[in-house]
Amino acid sequence: MVIKVALAGIGNCASALVQGIEYYKDAKDGEIVPGLMHVNFGGYHIRDIKFVAAFDINRLKIGKDLSEAIFAEPNCCARFVESMPKLGVKVLPGPILDGASPHMLEAFKVYSEEDLEPVDVVSVLREVDADMLVNFLPVGSYHATRYYAEAALKAGCAFVNCIPEFIASDKVWAAKFEAAGLPVAGDDIKSQLGATILHRAIVNLFVERGVVIDETYQLNIGGNTDFLNMTLEERLKTKRISKTEAVTSLVPYDVPTKIGPSDYIPFLKDKKVCYIYVKGRNFGNQPVTLMLRLEVEDSPNSAGVVIDVIRAVKIALDRGISGPLISISAYAFKHPPVQVQDAVARQWVEEFIEGRRER
Repeated sequence: MVIKVALAGIGNCASALVQGIEYYKDAKDGEIVPGLMHVNFGGYHIRDIKFVAAFDINRLKIGKDLSEAIFAEPNCCARFVESMPKLGVKVLPGPILDGASPHMLEAFKVYSEEDLEPVDVVSVLREVDADMLVNFLPVGSYHATRYYAEAALKAGCAFVNCIPEFIASDKVWAAKFEAAGLPVAGDDIKSQLGATILHRAIVNLFVERGVVIDETYQLNIGGNTDFLNMTLEERLKTKRISKTEAVTSLVPYDVPTKIGPSDYIPFLKDKKVCYIYVKGRNFGNQPVTLMLRLEVEDSPNSAGVVIDVIRAVKIALDRGISGPLISISAYAFKHPPVQVQDAVARQWVEEFIEGRRER
């Protein structure tokens, strides 16, 4: 059984995903793999994922085999597979649209439209018979994300939206995939243990233990192109909404909250540093203050989660399920169609795998 996956955006997250498939290809069923729910997920192994198409706008990546392109500049993801085999998939020029803002043209090494023409993405997806298209475009790619979502619809493949542009959680787009008989999962991928999932766990603990939260913030800094891209505030609107709602949705009252990327520090490269602060009151209105620092390699932190999402979407395709996938989206994304506690979402996914939950 093969899961045929196309990728839009061959940045650090794609690098971690592609390396991860190779790194864990020989994992045994029942083995504990950090970041995965199961090695065998509903009958699909990690190695069943095969990449069949790749699109990017970086002139240093276009034309290269995917196995080489994932290490091209400006990618700085940790290299945990020393020798990547050729994958037989050349990176193709995708449409630029708003995938690169003016301040990112040089950093992203964007190709000149005088020298290259973007491919017809729909035709490519049909030619390779892709099961799904995974969106790894930069934050703020409003039009580009919708272009690829529409391409998936026209090509008859599912869509996995890993960035904070709202597709699966938008009723209009959800209805489009429902009508087309195709599943969609999203939006904005959670990390295995990142700022959002940790902030959610802390806030949920405060609420469940009856500690009233008075204020909270989450500040993030990093040195990859994701953080450089987000130095432009206008690219951040949906990102802030996604991260903020992921946390505040667990609190049954209004709380002054500030969440989002804070600064770009080049020498950090793919390292992400997060600061979480929560101030509240417990019995007798006595003060409780929590301050926490988390440091991770940013891109590999979400790759395992994406592997689980890909396999859940393939199961949905096999079962003829269409529209937004509620369970895997609630578990794996910051801005899903339905927000629930993470433990509940995980149980939903287990029930979906077993066929006891429709979506």
